[in-house]
Amino acid sequence: MAAHPHIVVMGVSGSGKTTVGELLAERLGLPYRDGDDLHPQENIDKMARGEALDDDDRWPWLRLVGQWLHDSAEGGIIGCSSLKRSYRDLIRQAAPDAKFVHVHGTPELLRERMENRTGHFMPASLLDSQLATLEPLSDDEPGVVVDIADPPETVAENAAAWLRDN
Repeated sequence: MAAHPHIVVMGVSGSGKTTVGELLAERLGLPYRDGDDLHPQENIDKMARGEALDDDDRWPWLRLVGQWLHDSAEGGIIGCSSLKRSYRDLIRQAAPDAKFVHVHGTPELLRERMENRTGHFMPASLLDSQLATLEPLSDDEPGVVVDIADPPETVAENAAAWLRDN
């Protein structure tokens, strides 16, 4: 693992980006930032109304995600959906060494998690649009897919092991 790694925990809403990101941060001794905190209020309001974001909504937010990684000179982990290759490419423009940990599960498990959580602006009705937008990591992208069917501690440990080896 790089001395000052930049890591994006990616996946659709409900995949556990925050939970896994925080656990991964503890294991690797890095700061964690929830990318949702960087969304402009207009994006949050739009999603809360059940409206999917489009690329024009996402570009400024993704630039902030990349900038946060770039500014994290000692390394850092950020949770960010990073649904498309072009989004990940934009993040890598600011943080070329970024690696991606894709927390992924079945649509049924994701929907169950979204329907049972409280206090989050993203309604379960937007899951299908996120899954339709999702472009899996390509072979030439630095990253790993981890199955969220396992307990979060196991998911984080599997991700940490991959990161240590890569």
